[in-house]
Amino acid sequence: MPEAFSPAPCETGIFRKDQATFVSLTKGGKGYGYTFSDGTVGNTQDAGALVACGKDELLVGGWERWPKVALLESDTRFESHGVMLAGRLMEAPGAGKDTPLVVYAHGSEGSGWIDRARDPYQMVGRGVSVFVYDKRGSGLSEGEYTQNFPRLADDLVAASREARRLAQGRHGRFGLLGVSQGGWIVPLAQARAKADFIGIGYGLAVDIAEQDAAQVAREMRERGYGDDIVAKARGATDITARLVKSGYKDGLDDLSVFQQQFGKEPWFVLIKGGYTGVLLGMPVEELRNHGVPQFDKLGVDWSQDPVQVLRQVTVPQLWALAEEDHQAPPAVTVERLTALRGQGQAISIYLFPQTDHGMRSYAQAPDGTRKPTVITPGFYDLMADWVKGRVQGNYGQAYRK
Repeated sequence: MPEAFSPAPCETGIFRKDQATFVSLTKGGKGYGYTFSDGTVGNTQDAGALVACGKDELLVGGWERWPKVALLESDTRFESHGVMLAGRLMEAPGAGKDTPLVVYAHGSEGSGWIDRARDPYQMVGRGVSVFVYDKRGSGLSEGEYTQNFPRLADDLVAASREARRLAQGRHGRFGLLGVSQGGWIVPLAQARAKADFIGIGYGLAVDIAEQDAAQVAREMRERGYGDDIVAKARGATDITARLVKSGYKDGLDDLSVFQQQFGKEPWFVLIKGGYTGVLLGMPVEELRNHGVPQFDKLGVDWSQDPVQVLRQVTVPQLWALAEEDHQAPPAVTVERLTALRGQGQAISIYLFPQTDHGMRSYAQAPDGTRKPTVITPGFYDLMADWVKGRVQGNYGQAYRK
């Protein structure tokens, strides 16, 4: 008779049912987050959680016992620009000279990824070795949090050197994967990191100001406003783009006029974007004298042109995009990537319908609000197959552009 299941404290890792089916466990805000290989997500503290933790196993669905996979995990610290960063190489059993190795560049969040990010575990569960690190100012890493893309790209290059050192003799193809903001970082690092390929999830080929403008236009349309109001909102984003790119010198008078002209309109307070809503709500004199400390301390390099950067990438690229992405609307990115492909770049583009930022499928309420559900089916399979160099067949409902 099998031994009875005994609850035990949760541990991060991969728990496998069979060769194709597994679940990963990562630290969350409360309890532990779980992500099944089919994209089902939840938390161990949720009512009706699908998993319960035991010693080196999980109880899944109340009756199946899935054992923990014995990953080889190598923790390390490495230096970049005088800052010590924390990293971890994760390898599945049997990793060898033909096993692909990737380094992740994560998004704009301020939290670390070691033990917390689901994506690396989903790749390892699919037979890919992964080096993951906490970016500067987050998790176990030192330094100040920044959104300076060149500096973050330097960190990614340093992480790539460390990954190759730790996995020496136990890896084949080497590449970089980036999600969200990582889509700006990876192309900047590719050549220096000596990556054989890159893969981007829900990233952009537009700059930060263009992203902000696209977000604002989408906000207005989703609130039911027509072309006239969208055009006025575009006037706001044109002004705020000049402001941020000039260090709050170019556009202050125009901002003041805009605030006086439209400040009492019902749509004015609905504008958010990435930063435009904050600037619209600030007195001009405060901007003139103090700027926006919460933005300025991020060290954004406004000179970055993602298309110019992508023109320098000579290796194959995969872009997996969320078709209904609120945060990173993909339309212009698709146009630009298609144009680059027409100029000879090796670019594959997949769009996932009914999918929002983070590759989350969603249920939409009558008022337009969205409730995230699963990680859209096929996304992780596509990324893993790309890393292995064998993309083929269908990936959920995704279609190629």
